[in-house]
Amino acid sequence: MRLTHGLLGHAEAALGALLQFSGPADETLSRYFREHRELGQQERAFVAETAFSVLRRKRSLESAAGSAEPRALLAASLLRVQGLSARALEGLVDAALAARIRGAATEPRPAVRADLPDWLWERVASQHGDAEALRLAQAMLNPAPLDLRVNLARTGREAVLERLARDGIGATPTPHSPAGIRLEAKPAINRHELFRDGLVEVQDEGSQLLAWLLAPRRGEMVADYCAGAGGKTLALGMLMRGAGRLYALDVSAKRLAALGPRAARAGLSNVHSIVLSGENDARARRLAGKLDRVLVDAPCSGFGTLRRNPDLKWRQGPQAIDELAAKQGRILAAAARLVKPGGRLVYATCSLLREENDSVADGFAAAHPQFRPLDCGELLAAQRIGVEGARLRLWPHVQGTDGFFAAAYVRAGG
Repeated sequence: MRLTHGLLGHAEAALGALLQFSGPADETLSRYFREHRELGQQERAFVAETAFSVLRRKRSLESAAGSAEPRALLAASLLRVQGLSARALEGLVDAALAARIRGAATEPRPAVRADLPDWLWERVASQHGDAEALRLAQAMLNPAPLDLRVNLARTGREAVLERLARDGIGATPTPHSPAGIRLEAKPAINRHELFRDGLVEVQDEGSQLLAWLLAPRRGEMVADYCAGAGGKTLALGMLMRGAGRLYALDVSAKRLAALGPRAARAGLSNVHSIVLSGENDARARRLAGKLDRVLVDAPCSGFGTLRRNPDLKWRQGPQAIDELAAKQGRILAAAARLVKPGGRLVYATCSLLREENDSVADGFAAAHPQFRPLDCGELLAAQRIGVEGARLRLWPHVQGTDGFFAAAYVRAGG
């Protein structure tokens, strides 16, 4: 595909819209593409890849370009990230700007090299140390792979790998999730027969492991308390083999509405959706003390998903983290009321920060002595999954997954 002034103009316009941070980047970009249907598939891919590369590396690109203007950031990305030569951009990018970008020295400040806002770098570095924090942050600069979860209730992982190989789609088993497959590229898997027939779902390997940590069994009563669109609900239903009752609870009716068709495609008939009015919803109260297992994948900053959602680090500030931590504590306490004696509770986030993770888990344990902590490493080892630690901690630079945290408890008296 040949670069033109017109194509670079689209990339600049799309990037300008993204840099306003008025909403999720993927939604903003989708809206831009709907408004410009003349763009072909390759052109859209170029615009998306270039714009997201700027979101990932905005601070270091600003430093190199000496400007925060979309046109300058776009040029810096093409030269420093995508590796285009000055000759390839001749006539398309200002020559003086290109020379400045090419001659820019490496920025010494660690927050800039990590491509994080100062406040977030300071928190990550204080919790992990500078060297580990930089490794973590730089791992977040790489696009995430495309992971699939095989619907083990209906087929096997080897059968899916064989089918993908026959169709020329490179794939390997994920190292930790027994149901995971990692694709070598990013084909339109939602158009593949395996997806349409409900034999695979798109789900990061780290997210898949939360289902094994909860470990629901056939015939049990189980809840996914912050179900959203239901990706983890479907994984739980797979392990339950469709037997028992599986409640998907969420405050968003719109997000839960997406679960119905997905559950039907996966062959699950035991999923019951409940739209919550809040943390003291009357329908949820009727389940109090009755459920065998409850998963709380709490609303969080999402900083563990920066490979997929790089705009999150620019859209949120420290005040939002404090507000989220308070909300997470309230949600966890509300969900815990549903667990029966002897039942299991799992609290999880896709955050990197102690404030949303250990601090919330510790605060809950101190206020609810009837819930005894369980060792996550032991729970997973019992299912032949080798991820160690009393609390689950997954990192992109270690396990190759999104960043995840989880703490598990059992309610006394069972």
